Amino acid sequence: MTVPPSTGTADAVADAFLRSAVGGPSVAGRGRARFHPLTVVEVRPLTADAIEVTFAVPDQLQGDYGYLPGQYVALRTTLDGQETRRSYSLCRPPTPGSLSIAIKRDRGGRFSTWAQTELHPGDTLEVMSPQGTFTSALADLDGAHIAGIAAGSGITPVMALASAVLARSDTSRVTLVYTNRSSADVMFLEDLADLKDRYPTRLALHHVLSREQRSAPLLSGRIDAGKLRTILDALVLPETIDEWFLCGPLELVQLCRDTLADIGVDRSHVRYELFTSGDDPRPHPVAPLAVRPDAPSVTVEITLDGHSATVQSPVDAHESILTAALRVRPDAPFACAGGVCGTCRARLLTGSVHMTENYALEPDELERGYILTCQSHPTSDRVAVDYDV
Repeated sequence: MTVPPSTGTADAVADAFLRSAVGGPSVAGRGRARFHPLTVVEVRPLTADAIEVTFAVPDQLQGDYGYLPGQYVALRTTLDGQETRRSYSLCRPPTPGSLSIAIKRDRGGRFSTWAQTELHPGDTLEVMSPQGTFTSALADLDGAHIAGIAAGSGITPVMALASAVLARSDTSRVTLVYTNRSSADVMFLEDLADLKDRYPTRLALHHVLSREQRSAPLLSGRIDAGKLRTILDALVLPETIDEWFLCGPLELVQLCRDTLADIGVDRSHVRYELFTSGDDPRPHPVAPLAVRPDAPSVTVEITLDGHSATVQSPVDAHESILTAALRVRPDAPFACAGGVCGTCRARLLTGSVHMTENYALEPDELERGYILTCQSHPTSDRVAVDYDV
């Protein structure tokens, strides 16, 4: 996406961002994601355990932080002397000069708990430039019908997508199914209501509460296979949908993907993103590692920013490519280290690997040789990967 200049009225600049936000040029060509310090300008409570954090983006970094609705950023800070990284989706359509994320407190989550209690306006955090492919592939939104199914904090990128799609075309439509335990857990409740008021005939918004009774039985209780089929048939109407966006925990996302496949929805029209893979994301440890001359090892060659480096990885260490790479290139990109965000993606040029988990790469990316280096373990004597491709 080409970021508009800072001249002209604020409305004109914002409109230029929005016109390019969905169905416009890709931002992927701007180069590898990098961290920059950004200042927090607002921390807004959303629920008892969720906040919206807004960062100021200075003029000289506008080109680095242009994004498409549905993309995410990684945050980096030091807690208790240890580097900590977390990824969060951007919750607002592209707006010049700022970007916003939502952080929900996880039980036992060190970073999310710290953010809830210690993060304030004026603080500075390292923020990676936006990444991700959870974005619309539609070049023309006129008459398009988009469906989103989200749970909990999974509404964050879906709300940004919905807002941009509805603003981009006067004939586009969006249907959202949003599930939570109770009304007190609904993030962006007022924002979603405002969006519905702004587009009453083009936005269909259905709140499903698993632990709170609603007037419509269909919108009460946990979404299982039977309830999902009924919701799709009665409220969403799959035959009218041009593009699907699924975001939430693995169990719900997988249920939705399987159900949509069963009813004949083309997989290429379904995009998904996980907010958890079942394991807590954590900083990737890089401990000193001695390679004995007589021990079998794997040669790992990486290309990053046009420069190549080689490192030996002991076979008995069972290292991921990312862990090995960080010893010679501490700037190798990663965020969650759990196979979810896709920040560590690279193309496998030589050798073979076993990928433990993959919640980020699409089938066509796998066919083109892309791997998640945080989850990929060499199965050949030599492996070469390229982060720049």
